[in-house]
Amino acid sequence: MRTQGILTLLACMVAVLAVAGAGCTGTTEQTGGAELKDSYIVGIDGAYPPYSYVDKDGNAQGFDVDSMKWIAEKKGIKVTFQAVDWDAIIPTLQAGKIDMVYAGMSITPERQEAVNFTNPYWSINQDVAAREDSNVTLDDVLAGKVVIGAQRGCTAAIWIEENLIETGKLPKDNLKYYPDTVAAVSDLEIGRVDAVMYDDVSLQDIIRGKALKTIGSVETQEQEQFGVAIRKEDTALLALMNEGIAELQADPYWEELKVKHNLS
Repeated sequence: MRTQGILTLLACMVAVLAVAGAGCTGTTEQTGGAELKDSYIVGIDGAYPPYSYVDKDGNAQGFDVDSMKWIAEKKGIKVTFQAVDWDAIIPTLQAGKIDMVYAGMSITPERQEAVNFTNPYWSINQDVAAREDSNVTLDDVLAGKVVIGAQRGCTAAIWIEENLIETGKLPKDNLKYYPDTVAAVSDLEIGRVDAVMYDDVSLQDIIRGKALKTIGSVETQEQEQFGVAIRKEDTALLALMNEGIAELQADPYWEELKVKHNLS
């Protein structure tokens, strides 16, 4: 019994030393969301200009990327950026492989069930593009008379599903899903789809210089706002990002960023 007691005491001492040593790694353990780490991995969409994208040299660029870099500098944290397939980005966040999503993610009730969002920092509408030589109109799209392309998991696809497919206006097979909108636009150019729906500024950026045109917009700005997605338990990080976004928007650099990325 005495030997067992000594072993128990030694085990407890080892456990205490292990906990004490955990603070020597250069990062702070996040316990129940109450503490912050020194560095974070920021998940982005790798093909979502002007908000986030990966350039030809493999570097993360865009409005959201520059915003995050500014916040990181002001808050004294380090960040790295990781491009993730959009339809897998929330599961990737929940699995702990990234620490937040800062990439023009619209705040929706479904997403709010899985993650927390910062206060909104941007609002958008959904634009619809077609070929320049096409007679397709926005009315045709809204009546479900076309084959339309959209990025899987994005709010354009969700809007089409809820407002056109579920109401019986558009046959389910007439919505074609793509891993990103660049691929959808490529299929639009060669006639595999009649139209593509996507976030307004980004779609304009993607179709610029191509034989494509905008045929109208779906007004979603009142309900479609961007926020940074963060795991439910990471409450300290949520507070830090809310502070950082507010400070950025109050700084002259916010207007400079909008001009730089053609968002003014």
